[in-house]
Amino acid sequence: MTVTGLARACGLSRTAVLYYESLGLLPAAGRTAGNYRTYGEKQLNRLRLICVYRAAGLKLKDIRSLLEEPRGNAASVLKRRLLELGGEIERLREHQRAIARLLNQTDRLRRMPMVTKEKWVSVMRAAGFSQDDMRRWHAEFEKTAPEEHQEFLEFLHCPPEEIRSIRQASH
Repeated sequence: MTVTGLARACGLSRTAVLYYESLGLLPAAGRTAGNYRTYGEKQLNRLRLICVYRAAGLKLKDIRSLLEEPRGNAASVLKRRLLELGGEIERLREHQRAIARLLNQTDRLRRMPMVTKEKWVSVMRAAGFSQDDMRRWHAEFEKTAPEEHQEFLEFLHCPPEEIRSIRQASH
């Protein structure tokens, strides 16, 4: 069978088969008179075994070890990898917990009234903005960036009805 046929039989890419061959995990293919690679049942069975080991999460060096000494240290290689996977899973769980903590902090920060509507209006008035100036400011914000305008009003902790009113008056 060709390299493409072998790859398809195992659900791999042609590149993966050639990579395993280049690493020596899969014996070098025979060649046809036209110099095409040709594989037989023996290579197919070995590649299937490589796929089983990869699906189990074994590293290539461990697969090489198992293929070279199939009866020798299989149990110890598999037990060691099982322990490694347990450690990797625990590290991933810690990552999950850390992300959950960060999300919780982010949500809490969003709910904190750092800048209220009253503070914002006070700053705008101190900068010389009249009520009409603030209306024009909202109208321009709504026209050029309506989604960001909505987010800004939510950030100021304006009630939903007031947000609707401000945005409608800005059209």
